[in-house]
Amino acid sequence: MNSNEFREWSLRAAEWGADYRSTLRERPVRPLVEPGEISRSIDVSPPEHGETMQAIFADFERKILPGMTHWQHPRFFAYFPANAAPVSVLAEYLVSVMAAQCMLWQTSPAATELETRVVDWMRQALRLPEGFSGVMQDSASSATLAAVLTMRERALDWQGNKKGLQGQPILRVYSSDQVHTSIDRAIWVAGVGEDNLVRIPVAGRFRAMDVAALEAAIVADRQAGMLPAGIIACVGGTSTGGTDDIAEVAAVARRHGLYLHVDAAWAGSAMICPEYRHFWAGVEQADSIVFNPHKWLGAQFDCSMQFIRRPDDLVRTLAIKPDYLKTHGRDGIINYSEWSVPLGRRFRALKLWFLLRAHGLENLRTMIRNHVAWSEGLAERLAKEPDFEIVSEPMLSLFSFRHLVAGTESNQHNLRLVNAINDDGRIYLTQTRVDGQVAIRFQVGQFETTAADVDTAFMVITEIARRLA
Repeated sequence: MNSNEFREWSLRAAEWGADYRSTLRERPVRPLVEPGEISRSIDVSPPEHGETMQAIFADFERKILPGMTHWQHPRFFAYFPANAAPVSVLAEYLVSVMAAQCMLWQTSPAATELETRVVDWMRQALRLPEGFSGVMQDSASSATLAAVLTMRERALDWQGNKKGLQGQPILRVYSSDQVHTSIDRAIWVAGVGEDNLVRIPVAGRFRAMDVAALEAAIVADRQAGMLPAGIIACVGGTSTGGTDDIAEVAAVARRHGLYLHVDAAWAGSAMICPEYRHFWAGVEQADSIVFNPHKWLGAQFDCSMQFIRRPDDLVRTLAIKPDYLKTHGRDGIINYSEWSVPLGRRFRALKLWFLLRAHGLENLRTMIRNHVAWSEGLAERLAKEPDFEIVSEPMLSLFSFRHLVAGTESNQHNLRLVNAINDDGRIYLTQTRVDGQVAIRFQVGQFETTAADVDTAFMVITEIARRLA
């Protein structure tokens, strides 16, 4: 592809993107395809000779697009959002064109220095203390893995990377069952072992860890000759929004000298609004915190932010410095590859810089407040319907509900309902289990959702539920 063709197809792609985003409401949120249908339409073997862009683009529209779930659809109410505000998309195009590998300061000074500045912008927006530094990771999974590795090394007096885990005391990490499965994976990869992730019972509306049970588990493990390493607390868990009392958990961590990591991957974005910060009161006592601007703030995936109280501990855990990765003659610089598991790093800060400048914090606060209000309003409307029950009350913009039909097995009926809703295509929901019983999750978070879209959700949910009944 020469420069003229690159210009032509860049313009074509931009026009296609604008048309795509403007017509999303006309499309089903989730594709109506069968497993294997897409792969059968794609050649089994790679081409020996190049093809025209016309042919490639036509196949994209004909074969690929019909099989895509539209995450930017305003009626995407499933999972948590993976927002991509248009201004963020533009920034990502520039990043892709430059294609810089931003592992060190010297491999792109602007990328490193902008990341430092933008991370501090977000620290200020969340009202975290000045002592926190931060790094942009690809996802909360990577941030949590980095935190677990750090708590492991700190507990082992920095000998785990050097000597391995064989012959060391059995490490223990504590969390509730409301945390994301990325915590389980971090425990696996760090070598701690699934059996040593201690699940603490939960209680109350927000399914918070029982801190008395947490402290008792730590004491019992010490007495049994095990080595408690850290606690992973949750703010806005994926299932129903489970949220721990961070101040109380932090007090336990402090008494026992344990590392505290707070997973606020989704809910952390809402903390730019002062009225929601009570959900993580005490977070300034954490050793690390993760939240994902790519979920609720509108920064294109991937864009996860990890705040760290003692970055030297993280660097001591992860940094490897062969001579070819040294920046000679420069003191006091940051090489963010030493703050993350992968060596290679994308230029993630640009899209967040564009986003914050284009929208400003107050517009982003308004969006989040609207989403919370609309979700609470929908929960209230469903609660008034005689054949619906609210299973978990709204935590910010997330709640769960169940449809009730006399004489019908509830779990099977609600699974049939969520599948029928998604096959209908007008909205997209997911299911979860609460106390062992199926419930249907609903959350508002897509960047361009309106109150009318939430009204549509009420209509679709009630209409299809009663049709099935």
